[in-house]
This record gives sequence, C-alpha cells and structure tokens, in this order.
Amino acid sequence: MTVEDIVESIDLLSIEDQEKLFELVRKRQIEQQEAEILASRRELKQAIANGTAKRGTVQDLITDLLGDNDASCLE
Repeated sequence: MTVEDIVESIDLLSIEDQEKLFELVRKRQIEQQEAEILASRRELKQAIANGTAKRGTVQDLITDLLGDNDASCLE
C-alpha cells in the first residue's frame, strides 16, 4: 500500500472519522516520542553511572568532535 493509496482511503472517510484518525495518529506520535525520550534518558543515566558521560559547553563538544584545529574555523 502506498501513501497515495492511504490518502485516497482517508478521503473516503467522513470528516468526523478523519478527525478521529488524525487524533489517533497524533497520540501515537506523541507516545513514540515519549518512548524515545525515556530511552535516551535511560542511556544517559547509564552513561553517567558508567562514568562515560561527558559535560561541557557547546564549544567543548565541537572541540571534542572536530579536534582543536578544526574547531577554530567555527570562531
């Protein structure tokens, strides 16, 4: 089934059913986002517990990712 097929099927629904469908889809999106945030939080807590989490400024992050020489081009 393609996205176009789905859109055509949605067009056949009543406005009320379309609204219900969109509300359901939005709720599922929110639930997925919440699950991703919770998973990230668990990973961060584990990294902190393991001592592998790093702290610093944005500049520290850039320097860490690019190295001292490459980060100077962003100033």
